[in-house]
Amino acid sequence: WGTDVVGDGVVQCRLLEGRARAGLCCEWLRCCGGGEPRPRTVWLGHPEKRDQRYPRNVINNQKYNFFTFLPGVLFNQFKYFFNLYFLLLACSQFVPEMRLGALYTYWVPLGFVLAVTVIREAVEEIRCYVRDREVNCQVYSRLTARGQPPSSAWATSFFLFITQNQRVPADMIFLRTSEKNGSCFLRTDQLDGETDWKLRLPVACTQRLPTAADLLQIRSYVYAEEPNIDIHNFVGTFTREDSDPSISESLSIENTLWAGTVIASGKVLRLGSGSRQLTNPSPPLCAVPQIGLFDLEVNCLTKILFGALVVVSLVMVALQHFAGRWYLQIIRFLLLFSNIIPISLRVNLDMGKIVYSWVIRRDSKIPGTVVRSSTIPEQLGRISYLLTDKTGTLTQNEMVFKRLHLGTVAYGLDSMDEVQSHIFSIYTQQSQDPPAQKGPTLTTKVRRTMSSRVHEAVKAIALCHNVTPVYESNGVTDQAEAEKQYEDSCRVYQASSPDEVALVQWTESVGLTLVGRDQSSMQLRTPGDQILNFTILQIFPFTYESKRMGVIVRDESTGEITFYMKGADVVMAGIVQYNDWLEEECGNMAREGLRVLVVAKKSLAEEQYQDFEARYVQAKLSVHDRSLKVATVIESLEMEMELLCLTGVEDQLQADVRPTLETLRNHSRPRSRVWMLTGDKLETATCTAKNAHLVTRNQDIHVFRLVTNRSEAHLELNAFRRKHDCALVISGDSLEVGAGTPPERTGKLTCAVGDGGNDVSMIQESDCGVGVEGKVSEGAGGLLAAQRSVRGCQVVVLGWEVLSNHRAVFSSVFYFASVPLYQGFLIIGYSTIYTMFPVFSLVLDKDVKSEVAMLYPELYKDLLKGRPLSYKTFLIWVLISIYQGSTIMYGALLLFESEFVHIVAISFTSLILTELLMVALTIQTWHWLMTVAELLSLACYIASLVFLHEFIDVYFIATLSFLWKVSVITLVSCLPLYVLKYLRRRFSPPSYSKLTS
Repeated sequence: WGTDVVGDGVVQCRLLEGRARAGLCCEWLRCCGGGEPRPRTVWLGHPEKRDQRYPRNVINNQKYNFFTFLPGVLFNQFKYFFNLYFLLLACSQFVPEMRLGALYTYWVPLGFVLAVTVIREAVEEIRCYVRDREVNCQVYSRLTARGQPPSSAWATSFFLFITQNQRVPADMIFLRTSEKNGSCFLRTDQLDGETDWKLRLPVACTQRLPTAADLLQIRSYVYAEEPNIDIHNFVGTFTREDSDPSISESLSIENTLWAGTVIASGKVLRLGSGSRQLTNPSPPLCAVPQIGLFDLEVNCLTKILFGALVVVSLVMVALQHFAGRWYLQIIRFLLLFSNIIPISLRVNLDMGKIVYSWVIRRDSKIPGTVVRSSTIPEQLGRISYLLTDKTGTLTQNEMVFKRLHLGTVAYGLDSMDEVQSHIFSIYTQQSQDPPAQKGPTLTTKVRRTMSSRVHEAVKAIALCHNVTPVYESNGVTDQAEAEKQYEDSCRVYQASSPDEVALVQWTESVGLTLVGRDQSSMQLRTPGDQILNFTILQIFPFTYESKRMGVIVRDESTGEITFYMKGADVVMAGIVQYNDWLEEECGNMAREGLRVLVVAKKSLAEEQYQDFEARYVQAKLSVHDRSLKVATVIESLEMEMELLCLTGVEDQLQADVRPTLETLRNHSRPRSRVWMLTGDKLETATCTAKNAHLVTRNQDIHVFRLVTNRSEAHLELNAFRRKHDCALVISGDSLEVGAGTPPERTGKLTCAVGDGGNDVSMIQESDCGVGVEGKVSEGAGGLLAAQRSVRGCQVVVLGWEVLSNHRAVFSSVFYFASVPLYQGFLIIGYSTIYTMFPVFSLVLDKDVKSEVAMLYPELYKDLLKGRPLSYKTFLIWVLISIYQGSTIMYGALLLFESEFVHIVAISFTSLILTELLMVALTIQTWHWLMTVAELLSLACYIASLVFLHEFIDVYFIATLSFLWKVSVITLVSCLPLYVLKYLRRRFSPPSYSKLTS
């Protein structure tokens, strides 16, 4: 619109409705009035009609607010048995008959655990709040009668100026632009995963206004369809009432700018209807409390331990012959042996997760990694099925033109000079009139016929697209002058698809260059620098439903009107005239890994086009079933079109995809565990899988035929199972039938990898989601995190079960009395400073180096099967705890001399030393911090003895008698385990030990 724009690349927009609260889309859809989502009308220049109310334009991705934070965090903690158990345990100490010691011995550890959890949740909530605030506080210029004041607060019916590279704050309607070509481009990578730019067009009647200020003077309104989740379509109308007659224009997806997109070039004004990406019923990822498989397994083992606790308590009471108030004795024994379920386990696991997340962020092989969830890092080491997007994840989404097929002849990369020669000959013949010949030779006729066919094909490719050439200043040439002269060095192509850019770049390479385009015209330059002008009469954009796009143009030099169309072979086969080569050649090109497009044309008479235009405009103004009516009108032209050619482009693979997938493939045998998801043709998908080394060149591929019921699916699955080392290709329809409704559950963990907003649903549904920026890489942090968590869990459970066995032995010796052996600070110290540091240092442990873990993926198999935390492993550690607990307690009872307090000193010191030695026994690779942790814990215990005279005889622990008794008991409890570990590594070594020897 000229000089009234602030800055460069300003987009002027009309705001229909603000952002929705993420995760509360139902409230947003009901538009503050309740009920179902409904269409809305937004008035411009009607002050009396601006009483409509809409939700605030803010984004909120937080799980809690100020008032729900603490109740919400506590609810999410206590809904699991592990934490609820300790809450009930602590609350029971308020009952005098059940109290076994000081209240702080129960409430301090529980409070510490909850404090760690609350702090972690608070940090994540604050980070989420900061990210939301950065978005909500973005400042935009607003068009008012007093000028263009900047503001971060806006509402429905406001006019906004959006500058280049600014993110769009809400869904908007494009009203005006200052660009000469009357259009703008936007980036939608955060919305649909596509990295290419999308072309958008303003409302025609507002674009024709002299200045932007005139928008405040007109009386008009916008009708918008009800909010929905479809980001690829939009139905609306723009009506101006103060003109005679009133003007109505249809609004489509080309007139919109969705929230989250970024203005790439141009200056536009838009009017929108809320944020469609937030109508997805799935709550935002950070708003979903995530619980990993490892936590669920620990929760399950906790229930088993509780069952054992109940059994032991009942046995103790039974041995007393249920005398007296036996029911109260059961409760006291439950409280006495309650440490069989260690409260410190939760703290160590949560702190370990934080460290694992930090290690993943610092992994040099995946720089820039952001860990969005610190609650499930161990999941990465236990993935059974990997689901990966193809475009932009396995491939670079950069297309290269590889093949032009005319039916009787095909041109590849090595023969493009022939195509260039044909184009050159056509335009040199048109510019030079050769002298008449009596009879042209057959060779000349064949040459001209082939040149004409090639020319028609190249011209169709050069005209049928949505590409716009943009001229940028290179520091030497003035931008306006470069555009005027169509200077090649300053020209870049912008389009919504890399396929389109690849095709136009190819036509430039063979001599027919797209040099200019706006809303109504296109200019092509010939090899002889002649400019061909074409008027764009209609454009039919590509949609996922139609799988084709078309354009109607008028050649200004001849007045001929031509309808060009290109699309997928499955839809174009029924549109073009009959031929006997289309299906076969499409299959051949797809098997080479090429994306195939079929190009066709149809010449239209002036009367034929005028009749079509009238019907088309009428269909576009319809607000009910618009898509169906428009499609019906277009289909009236899509008959008996002339088949011109096939084009084939190839998407380039990411640099490190092949070795990564080859490693994963070797790891997944003998069962298929790596899935590539793509919308490509079957043959293209198969070829891409081979090129990426997802399957080997010689590997058999089973194509799952289309099935309609479960019986057919079972027969097809049986046929697949009979094959050995075979890859599977299956369509989405067949997969839905085969999986069933509801789908079958395997209990295996899945990981989804994607690169854009279109992959968000897949990532959210998976157990572990990885979002990548066009690059696939995997660190070994997940494997190591899973192993370390298991070891930490085992050591913590062992230590507290040893303590519980202490108490059981002590109680049985002293006539089954429900009296605690250790009280007060001894228990608190055992759960914190005496043992916490060495156990936590296990996060630094490594079986093997990261490089070895990546080189030998078989190391993951033990984790996939859950062996480190299986019931068998758990039983072994329980038996170890019984042995050590009995040894320490009976040893102390046998060796103490006269005073009961000596039993406490000997047994508790032996318990601390045994725990420290068991941590050392578990370590595979020593780190200097592990040694520091062991010595620090021992030093803390020795230093605290000075303050524990209430429980331990300080003078006794300084005697030689105390030292040798503790040494003997500790040696007896730990030495056999060290011997067994040596024998096992000697005669039955684990798989990783073979790689480290």
